[in-house]
Amino acid sequence: MAAALPAVVAVLALGLWAVSAVGMKVRAIDAANSAAIAAARGEDPQAVAAVYLPDGASVAVSGDGTVVRAVVTAPVRPLGPLTPPMAVSAEAAAPMEPGLT
Repeated sequence: MAAALPAVVAVLALGLWAVSAVGMKVRAIDAANSAAIAAARGEDPQAVAAVYLPDGASVAVSGDGTVVRAVVTAPVRPLGPLTPPMAVSAEAAAPMEPGLT
């Protein structure tokens, strides 16, 4: 029992790390989708995406006249300072609304 306990704790920590990282990925996907749609409508994509993201996240928006693309990158430390930081990113695209440039 004493020999197996560290392995159980390690597996539990790895599971919590994975759930936290996947949760941030879902938030980044939502932010990218919302930012792309907002930019396609002529709204502020930064303000729309900020609702979903933690501090330090970035939103990059580009367009070619017919399609708007948003790329969101968010830093995440799933278990706090115990783990190295990693970046989670997501990309989304939306067609421009008619009449907008």
